[in-house]
Amino acid sequence: MLVLTRKRNQGIMLGDRIKITVLEVKDDTVKIGIDAPGDVTILRSELYQAVREENATAAAGDGNAAELLKDFLAGQGEKR
Repeated sequence: MLVLTRKRNQGIMLGDRIKITVLEVKDDTVKIGIDAPGDVTILRSELYQAVREENATAAAGDGNAAELLKDFLAGQGEKR
């Protein structure tokens, strides 16, 4: 991990398109501003981790969803 020391209103660049600025430091909280293009996904790390775990759980599922979809699609074909 790269560790940088910044003061209020100082920033860092991630590549050419993303700028992170320290807006406020108070007690043990840091308020940051992020300037990034709209196509860049920005998530709090705890939310990112929760989504990642949910996706892993869904991918390791028991296959019931695939079987239900297969049965549904098979039933649709019979109606035609």
